[in-house]
Amino acid sequence: MNKEDWEKHYLLKKELEHKLLNNVRNNHVVLEELLNQVNDHWIYEDKVYRFYHHSFKAYRLQESTKQIVNTLQSLLPEREMNTWFKQIVSEGTGKVFDLSHNQEWLQHTRPILEAFFHSKYFLEMAVKYSSLEAPPEVLPSGYAGLLYLFDLR
Repeated sequence: MNKEDWEKHYLLKKELEHKLLNNVRNNHVVLEELLNQVNDHWIYEDKVYRFYHHSFKAYRLQESTKQIVNTLQSLLPEREMNTWFKQIVSEGTGKVFDLSHNQEWLQHTRPILEAFFHSKYFLEMAVKYSSLEAPPEVLPSGYAGLLYLFDLR
């Protein structure tokens, strides 16, 4: 990449970073409400317990994961999300319980929890850094993680 292309690429990323931060700030209430919802006893605490209890109710975490992903994507709809993140979400959603899954429980349910945990992490970082007025000079790890969600780092 030549210097001119690199500069254009850099400026575009900075512009998108400002837009993301602005959208995070403007949607703080929605993001915080969603985080409170997924941290609720009946979602976070109960569904992780259901995984260890070997209950089909663990599959219900997929609903929260999809809701989080949709909300996060709405913060920067014109930008693709990180490829690894999309793969994790893809492998941990769209699953329908079948009795045969009990024989290979971890194979079927661990991706559900993994997708939920990664989604929840990015939601937590969005809420945590929603009070920033401008991108920080020195990037806190969680803020840098949020940038990676949209490959802006």
